[in-house]
Amino acid sequence: MNEELVFAGMDGVVILIAFAVIMLGIGYFAGRGKDLHNSMSDYFLAGRGLGIVALFFTLYATQYSGNTVVGYAPAGYRSGFSWLQSIPFMTIIVGVYLLYAPRMYVIAKRRNYLTPTDWISDRFKSKGVTILAIILMLWGLGNYLLEQLVAIGQAVSGLTGGTIPYHIAVVVFIIVMLVYEWMGGMRAVAYTDVFQGIVLMVGIFALLGGALYLVGGSFGDVSQYLADNEPEKIGVPPFATSINWLSMIVLTGLGAAIYPHAIQRIYSSRSERTLKRSFAGMALMPPITTGLVFVVGIIGIMMFPGLDTQGSEQLVGLMANEVAGINPIFYWIMVIMFGGIVAAILSTADSVLLSFSSMVSNDIYGKFINQNASEQKKIMVGKVVGIIAIGILLIIAWNPPGTLYEIFVLKFELLVQVFPAFVLGIYWKRLSAKPVFWGMLAGALIAGIMTLTGYKTFMGIHGGIIGLVVNFAICIVGSYSVKLSQKQKEEHEKITNFNVQA
Repeated sequence: MNEELVFAGMDGVVILIAFAVIMLGIGYFAGRGKDLHNSMSDYFLAGRGLGIVALFFTLYATQYSGNTVVGYAPAGYRSGFSWLQSIPFMTIIVGVYLLYAPRMYVIAKRRNYLTPTDWISDRFKSKGVTILAIILMLWGLGNYLLEQLVAIGQAVSGLTGGTIPYHIAVVVFIIVMLVYEWMGGMRAVAYTDVFQGIVLMVGIFALLGGALYLVGGSFGDVSQYLADNEPEKIGVPPFATSINWLSMIVLTGLGAAIYPHAIQRIYSSRSERTLKRSFAGMALMPPITTGLVFVVGIIGIMMFPGLDTQGSEQLVGLMANEVAGINPIFYWIMVIMFGGIVAAILSTADSVLLSFSSMVSNDIYGKFINQNASEQKKIMVGKVVGIIAIGILLIIAWNPPGTLYEIFVLKFELLVQVFPAFVLGIYWKRLSAKPVFWGMLAGALIAGIMTLTGYKTFMGIHGGIIGLVVNFAICIVGSYSVKLSQKQKEEHEKITNFNVQA
């Protein structure tokens, strides 16, 4: 399909080069004059000084990426109106953030946390719980990074009409990401997120406006087309679909809110007030972002009827092709939008890689391998392991396993099992280490076995949710059966006391 694109390959190449230069420049200026390579707090958390603009956009980039456009529009195309679920599951993420983020910010600042598992280690004082949480979180990060690598290749190949092949695209832009991240650390990641987020927002509005123009300017006409030609995509979904919808909302809402890189954004905030104001802005984003992308996917059903699964994965490129043909203004807006999609994918990938590296360097190397290592050495270990992880994931990305949406779902099944330890542990002082360990392990095993055996859902409920219910039950029942010493009670109170000023 790439050869049919009206995008001139070299125009796309020029835009991508311009975007790469801008991101490298941001990385350079973000790191200039900073002692990033000798301070883990500076490198991984931007010195805990992100202001409201940078924090808002880096949170936005964490929750939404170029894959929101590239992957969610095809999901809407295939599912029809039942894909409205993409709006509430993005909304519930913000709700879960607000449930724990302000309290976690105060605790993290007071206790000087660097990574999410610093909280786990401090709260439960258990190597078993800490190691299992690290494994589950790294699993989630690895899957998320794989998703971004696949999306980068598809987006660049589509933008350049095949001038830059999929495999070359992935390698080149990963190198760009590594360079600006190494130069500026978290600051580079956050500041590039501002640039990438603005471009992505503008691109979504332009794509929607052009698509509506091509179908006559009325979404009502699109709905009527579906009612006449594909009524199953506009009717009330069956009960099983509704159950699956609710399951997906809970799975995504709880899982995405404890992304390791999202938690580190909480740590990076300049103040609690800045954090709350950033989340207030985030609450407006689901209808503006996933809502508009949903509409784009529905319009695509009318513009390109009958696409199979693989064909629908190219939907955004096909629609951009048509919109670009309206006039030269729309042509260049679409080219820039696709460049913005690539940049936005990078904005998510760099966050994930930075968090992955911090957990390896601080939580594995610093705590279990070389406790006397300097911060400079830990940072270098994180960088090297990050490159190795990228190399392994690139091998997988050459032959991506399934659609982007399938990859997206996979990572939450295990990551969500950390939720009780992370959030319940903040509020419930009685929660104990052994029940948390066995709950996480049981939940992960149930979710993993269901996924590996092909039974991803039971009566529409995801394996990750079934595992999470078992996880919660073990945590609660087990904690009531464990008798805490007075010293343990005092320690839990000291750690979780929200009223102590940071």
